[in-house]
Amino acid sequence: MFSILKSFFKTAERVSESDPSDNFVYQRSLLAYHKSADLVSGTILEIGTGNGYGIDLIAPKSDRFITIDKIKQSAKKGTCPANVEYVQMKVPMLNNIPDQTFDFVISFQVIEHILNDSLFLQEINRVLKRNGQMIISTPNKKMSITRNPWHVREYSVSDLRVLLLMNNFHPTQTLGVFGNCRIIEHYNKNVAAVKKILRYDVLNLQHLLPRQLLQVPYDILNRLNRNKLFKEDEGLNTLTTNDYYFAEANDHCFDLFFVARKQ
Repeated sequence: MFSILKSFFKTAERVSESDPSDNFVYQRSLLAYHKSADLVSGTILEIGTGNGYGIDLIAPKSDRFITIDKIKQSAKKGTCPANVEYVQMKVPMLNNIPDQTFDFVISFQVIEHILNDSLFLQEINRVLKRNGQMIISTPNKKMSITRNPWHVREYSVSDLRVLLLMNNFHPTQTLGVFGNCRIIEHYNKNVAAVKKILRYDVLNLQHLLPRQLLQVPYDILNRLNRNKLFKEDEGLNTLTTNDYYFAEANDHCFDLFFVARKQ
């Protein structure tokens, strides 16, 4: 039954620029690409292309840009720049990619989905050139409203820093993504809306059940809630990346955005 219902809903885990109700999250996600475009050069690998909305920002900064995703043809539709190559692949293993290939590896909102996050980082380390750099973003668990069953785990600032150090990366920038008053207002409305939904979870099933059993109902409720909040404030569609900003990461940022050098 859940699989039938889910067919009527677009998953909120793969943010789309075409759905106005996604704009609140989409602009936040896009900001990571804008920031990275100021940092990257040379040969670049992206892990987790998603809908490919970052390709046009990163490709002009690269000599060669390989972008991978687990879903076939998930890269941006249309003609890709000549220096871009799309590969379908499931991670954490980066199969058929030689050691010391890339100057930069970028991966946004991916590591929280990876069961073996250490292996994931070790593979990134392997394919980076000497002194190569990784740029990674992930949700800040301190700001999560409820359990997301699509995530294997989430990270605090210290969690991510320790994980990087343990896997031979030296963090050089430990930034967080913050929002202005308008963003905070919407976040608080979302918190209130989710609390209303969770009133019906009297048995605390969101924490007791295996996450795989919760993925579809979570996805449906998340999409319904996102659509409801948008109908109440269609001005969310006018949000841009300028409504977000970077500062040193702390417990109150929405996302962690770390730059780390291969040791």
